[in-house]
Amino acid sequence: MPPSTSQRSSAPSTQPPPPGSASIEVRRTESTVRAGARDIFVTELVAEGGPTRELPMVLLHGGGPGASGMSNYARNVDAFALDGYRVLVPDMPAYGRSTKELDRSDPFGDLAVFLRSLFDALDIDRAHLLGNSLGGAAVLRLALDRPDRVASQVLMGPAGIGMTRGLPSRGMGKLFGYYAGDGPSREKLREFITEYLVFDASGVTEEMIEERYRSSIDPEVLAAPPLRRPSGLTAPRTVLRMDFTRDRRIAACTVPTLVVWGVDDKVNKPSGGPWLARHLPHCDLHLYSRTGHWAQFEQPDRFNRLVRGWLEGVL
Repeated sequence: MPPSTSQRSSAPSTQPPPPGSASIEVRRTESTVRAGARDIFVTELVAEGGPTRELPMVLLHGGGPGASGMSNYARNVDAFALDGYRVLVPDMPAYGRSTKELDRSDPFGDLAVFLRSLFDALDIDRAHLLGNSLGGAAVLRLALDRPDRVASQVLMGPAGIGMTRGLPSRGMGKLFGYYAGDGPSREKLREFITEYLVFDASGVTEEMIEERYRSSIDPEVLAAPPLRRPSGLTAPRTVLRMDFTRDRRIAACTVPTLVVWGVDDKVNKPSGGPWLARHLPHCDLHLYSRTGHWAQFEQPDRFNRLVRGWLEGVL
């Protein structure tokens, strides 16, 4: 069943290809897919003239202000496409160019529902999933709810590991405080990205900050900010739902898993990596030194090789 689209464009990738792949072109297509009751903006990348893998790879971005799929993975998508994967990079609900709607009483669960709906709309039975932060939590929740839809999962500094078992990190405080107080600003966003998302901010450009700031102040986003502290009478239940260390299904989740974490992550605590490696039955763990919350951005070449090599062992 082909996806319904409201806009579509195609252009060669502008990212430099890996050595030896100069004759292979990565084609990039953008579309809006009706997934359940939501419109989801999806970027798709496919290498023309190269190898073809059986299952697609779906990349899910984090939940920081102004986040979107391609802004998170611009340094990674070509390497995966050139390795033969059909690469799908959606803007998650409440972010980017997708419908600004998210069930905040169970955000991880709602994101798992969104993924199932997206798979159904694109006629995908199973996929390799890769998620950063909030996207990692969405991937892990889907692996618990519907493991039959997840061929493998790569979790990069995923949210929801032990969040009820200690005080939140300073980075998480900055994240939750972005829309609070005097509201969003470029200065707040610049501080969050340069001081908390990455270990070395030399690769962060003003264009990146401006793009994310503009996305973060979209009127629909301002009306219902996507990532806020749970509040009200249902807050305790919401927080418990968002802590995977309290989900007994973890021990029975046999989906092949790679966990990647920067040891200098100031948003989600790196101690979550060893916890997942101990409790998930088929989980490998890789830690990067001198790396923050955005491993795929700070260590792109090493990260791309790691994921591609690990997947070879899974296939």
